[in-house]
Amino acid sequence: MPENTQPEQNQALSGAPSPEELDAAQAADDAAALSQAQSERAALQAKNAELADSYLRAKAEAENARRRADDEIAKARKFAVEAFAESLLPVADSLEAGLLLKDASIEHIREGTEATLKQLKSALERNKVVAIDPPAGARFDPHQHQAISVVPLPPESTQEANTVVSVLQKGYLIADRVLRPALVTVAAPQ
Repeated sequence: MPENTQPEQNQALSGAPSPEELDAAQAADDAAALSQAQSERAALQAKNAELADSYLRAKAEAENARRRADDEIAKARKFAVEAFAESLLPVADSLEAGLLLKDASIEHIREGTEATLKQLKSALERNKVVAIDPPAGARFDPHQHQAISVVPLPPESTQEANTVVSVLQKGYLIADRVLRPALVTVAAPQ
């Protein structure tokens, strides 16, 4: 037997792969890894396209929601006084009807005016407009009252200083916000 064939025979007998077999196995592993990497890449590209599409849809939906909200706000501003104006229409009707009477007596005019004032107060209350009309002796509140003057009290008065003596003009709140403060006179310190 020739000498150079001995290692090949030993290799064949020992079960160890030949270099050609190792190269072929390595090429097969590389091909499998490449195929797996390509399929992962394709899956990632599909996922990326899906996420990009979802992002664009969400962005468009958010833009549409913002546009609808802006439209609703614009309509709310435009028609905010609609309910208030609607509640004042009977007051206007009453005033016009009163002016149409040519030969009304003072008593009729007074009754009509009182009825119209009642309608007006009712319309204001329905729209959360509440009068600020503090009674005499109430503590002066600078958030709801505006002091027009400070008046000295007679010595026999038991009213405390910095309290309301009289109301010159009612104030008004609208939903707990001061629309107009009440004009009041305030008791001076003694």
